[in-house]
Amino acid sequence: MVHDDSAATPDADGAGRGGKRRAGQGRVQRPRTRFRRVDGILLLDKPTGMSSNQALQRVRHLFCAEKGGHTGALDPLATGLLPICFGEATKIAGSLLGASKAYDTVARLGQVTDTDDAEGVVLREREVGAYPIDRLDAALRGLTGNIQQRPPIYSALKRGGEPLYAKARRGELVEVGAREVQVRVFELQAADDLLDQGRPLLRLHVECGSGTYVRSLVRDLGEALGCGAHVAELRRLWVEPFREPRMWTIEQLEALASRDPQSLHACLLPLEAGLVGWPRIDLTDEAAARFSQGQRLNHVPGPAGAVAAFSASGTVLGLAQLSREGVLAPQRLFNWPTGGGLPHG
Repeated sequence: MVHDDSAATPDADGAGRGGKRRAGQGRVQRPRTRFRRVDGILLLDKPTGMSSNQALQRVRHLFCAEKGGHTGALDPLATGLLPICFGEATKIAGSLLGASKAYDTVARLGQVTDTDDAEGVVLREREVGAYPIDRLDAALRGLTGNIQQRPPIYSALKRGGEPLYAKARRGELVEVGAREVQVRVFELQAADDLLDQGRPLLRLHVECGSGTYVRSLVRDLGEALGCGAHVAELRRLWVEPFREPRMWTIEQLEALASRDPQSLHACLLPLEAGLVGWPRIDLTDEAAARFSQGQRLNHVPGPAGAVAAFSASGTVLGLAQLSREGVLAPQRLFNWPTGGGLPHG
C-alpha cells in the first residue's frame, strides 16, 4: 500500500461537544508541514490501537516526507514490524508485500467473534475442554503446510473494487471463498496451564507466506478443537528480508524529532536493504547510463528472472527482468540525485 501525498493532512479542529466555533475564535493556527524528499526504509514498531495508515501518516509527518507508503497492513489490534518506505523506496513496496512473515499470537479459546479477533462482537461461546498437548499439536499440524484458508470477512480483500470490511460493516452478506496459503510453522509456545488455572489462552508462533491470515488460522484451530477461538493478541516479528529488525517506536521517533529532526534519518535503512536476496547485476558505466535511460541491454550474464541492477560504484539503478537470452529489460528505475541513493532531509 503506497501513498503519494504532497500536501499536509489537515488537522482536526472540531468544535468539541459545546457546539460550533465562529470563524477565527479560539483557533490556533498551526504551521503547515513543509514536506521534502526523503528516501529510505523505516522499520516501525506499530503500536496497538492504531491503523497502519494512521501510523504511516504520523511517521511521514515526523520525517516531513513527501512520499511514503507501508507494506503489508497490520490490524489495529496488532503490534510489531511495519516496514514504511519513503521516496524511491516505495518502488519496491510491492516486493515486500509478497514476502514471508512471522508472528507471535495469543489465541482465546471458547469464543467466536465476527472479526476473528478481540475487537469483534462475540457470536458464540463454548465450553473449553481438556486438551492434552498431543491433541493440540495434532490440530496445529493439520493447519501447517500448503492449506486452503478462508480469509476473514472483515479484511481488506477487495470485491468489486471495495474492501470486504466495508460490505460487512453495512450488514451485507459476505461470502469468501477459500484459497491456498503456505504456513511453514504453526506451533505451541505455551498453554498457560490451560486446565489448572482456567485460563483458555494459547501462545502460538506462526511463520507463513504472503496472503495468510493469522486470524483465520486461530479461528480454524478453534474449530478443530471444537470450542472456537479468536486472536486476543498479535505481534509481527519479522518480514523478509528483515529477519532481525531494529524497530523504532513512534515515541522514540518523536523524542528524536524534538531534540534534532535531522537525527531521524539515522533510523532509515537504504533502499538496498529491501533488496537483500535479489540476484544482482553489476553494470559498467556505459551500460549503466543506457539502462538508466530505460534502454534494454543485450548479452548480459546472470540468472534469468527478476534482478536488481547496480552501477559500478554500487548504486542500485533499478529493477529489471533478465531473459534466458541475456536481454536485460528495465522494469522500475530509481531516480537518485547526484551522490547516489542516500536519505535526504
